[in-house]
Amino acid sequence: MTASTADAPPPVLRLPKRRGVELSLLIGAVLISVYGYAAVGLAHDDAVPPDVAGYGGGLGLLALLAHLAVRFRAPYADPLLLPIAVLLNGLGLVLIYRLDLETPGDRAATTQLIWSTLGVAFFIAVVVFLRDHRVLQRYAYLSVAAALVLMIVPIFFPAVNGAKIWIRIGGFSFQPGEFAKILLAVFFAAYLAANHNALAYTGRRIWKLQLPTGRVLGPIVAIWLLSVGVLVLERDLGTSLLFFGLFVILLYVATGRTGWIAVGLLLAAVGAFVVGSFEPHVHSRVQDWLDPFASIDAGRGPGQLAQSLFAFAAGGMLGTGLGLGHSVLIGFAAKSDFILATAGEELGLAGLTAVFLLYALLVARGYRAGLALRDAFGRLLSIGLASILALQVFVIAGGVMGLIPLTGMAMPFLAQGGSSVVTNWIIVALLIRVSDLARRPPPDEVETGVVASVPSSPSSSSSPSFPSFPEGER
Repeated sequence: MTASTADAPPPVLRLPKRRGVELSLLIGAVLISVYGYAAVGLAHDDAVPPDVAGYGGGLGLLALLAHLAVRFRAPYADPLLLPIAVLLNGLGLVLIYRLDLETPGDRAATTQLIWSTLGVAFFIAVVVFLRDHRVLQRYAYLSVAAALVLMIVPIFFPAVNGAKIWIRIGGFSFQPGEFAKILLAVFFAAYLAANHNALAYTGRRIWKLQLPTGRVLGPIVAIWLLSVGVLVLERDLGTSLLFFGLFVILLYVATGRTGWIAVGLLLAAVGAFVVGSFEPHVHSRVQDWLDPFASIDAGRGPGQLAQSLFAFAAGGMLGTGLGLGHSVLIGFAAKSDFILATAGEELGLAGLTAVFLLYALLVARGYRAGLALRDAFGRLLSIGLASILALQVFVIAGGVMGLIPLTGMAMPFLAQGGSSVVTNWIIVALLIRVSDLARRPPPDEVETGVVASVPSSPSSSSSPSFPSFPEGER
């Protein structure tokens, strides 16, 4: 009896899939969005909007379809990523609808809902058809070629609000640079994963910084400089700053050298000073940042940044309430660049803090998924995609709050912009795919009853081990 008991295989341990938790959070996210939609109607018209059931049903259907895709194709994925995306997207639709009520000639909420539907469709396609994120590593150079093409094409189209970042054909328009950021993240992650040892341990040491050889660092620096150069020609300062930050962050993660952060900050400061001093469009934004109330002193009335600061001040701690603010006075960019001002005025500091915490949690879960992987490409890709979201939030929030000069980017999921909402859904889908592989027990270890916290990649034997999280922390 004792011998047979000792020879019996240990019980199979399985990590919890947590799809029920995800579904519960999705229901809560949809209900919060529907409540906000109804609150706007009550505040503006003293009646619940007649299409509130259609809005709630449409958003709920999109959330359910996305959940089913995750449940059946990525069952071990992080349960927080999808509900956060749905809540932010739903809140964005509420804020755009609220501003539509003040601009009868410009209704954007319906268009944004269509783009959100397209974004969820792309999300489902990525989750269903991309079974392993490591497949993307094979297409690194194809990705960077496509990214450069997408960034160059808008140069041949007319500028919109001072920047050549749009492609307009008839009544259809989109911003190709939004898609280019995902492709560049794939390229940076693939190249740095293949050369991280050479970048970290070879080359010449200058002061406290280990400089890699030009043969290793040259190609990626050339691609980055070409990307930023194109964006400067297009006067797209925000996206160029985003690509620069992404490059520095991934270089630091790949090498572990903190000196790259210092070098990155120094180069960013020098570049910002040069561009801000000599490029007229950027220089005007720097002047508005330095003195946002100059137009008031000159008798021309408040500009956009001044109106944004007034909106934040009017919101106070708890806000004026949805539908009761005056952020529409900001003007044509109230639904795009400055939509965060509406959230600050009508939700107050408490609501704005909650929105920032949602973004922080989304980014943190992306970082955690990457750190739980052993393959260098997946780790860098996940951290790069999460960093894109983090950098966008910082650059946009800093601009509308007067912390840094305004750059004219779209707040992820909140702001009006079809290209932006579609690419953000693709980013969340890729993070879902990475987190599923990070939490999924390897088949051979499940069969023997031993479940590891991270899966092994095909190249794990030649790659360094990366930190993983115990089961209870994931």
